Amino acid sequence: MADDAHILVVDDDVRLRALLSRYLAGEGFRVTAAENAADARAKLRSINPDLLVLDVMMPGESGLQLTEALRREMALDLPVLLLTARGGPEDRIAGFEAGADDYLGKPFEPRELVLRIRAMLRRAAPPSPSEAQTGPLRLGPLEFDPSRGELRDGSGPIRLTGGESALLTALARKPNEVLSREDIAEALEMDDAGERAIDVQVTRLRRKIEVDPREPRFLHTVRGRGYVLKPGI
Repeated sequence: MADDAHILVVDDDVRLRALLSRYLAGEGFRVTAAENAADARAKLRSINPDLLVLDVMMPGESGLQLTEALRREMALDLPVLLLTARGGPEDRIAGFEAGADDYLGKPFEPRELVLRIRAMLRRAAPPSPSEAQTGPLRLGPLEFDPSRGELRDGSGPIRLTGGESALLTALARKPNEVLSREDIAEALEMDDAGERAIDVQVTRLRRKIEVDPREPRFLHTVRGRGYVLKPGI
């Protein structure tokens, strides 16, 4: 876990943006601030942050729209933590569906924000040698290396978000073994996200490893129990 990780904070509230920047800098992080999505896009052309803290409700392009653009248009896989005053279950699900890795409702304790950031950075970091015990797994034309958190096809790496990589790594370390939603939530360090948030991550991952996500060949649902990864040619 790198306490000197570079964090990009995006919030249109001048006061909150300044407070977050000072607090995170005081915790040892390098911080760059942006006032809206357009400013964040401009800064992303010149910096390569380790994590993005992003307000959802901004004028112009919203945080959800920017997150979707990061994943689809810009193909960036940096961890994204969304901040919003709307913290209901449906809002949280919308955030995960957009490609966010975590979601924190306002108001929040700054210490909780730091803990979530560090958990996300841990998930995004390559596993230590002691954790890298499972060899590469074949998923049809794809290969996943749990030791590197890397999914590849014949043309090279396939981008995974931090949550997708953590989910696939957890499943790949116990192939053909059913993992409960509780097991998966613990692996993703998103214990309070709820079952639907886990299902959203599974759906997103299936889009990247399955030919037909509606008829999964590798990542199966075991009704009433959880999910299982069944690698193979």
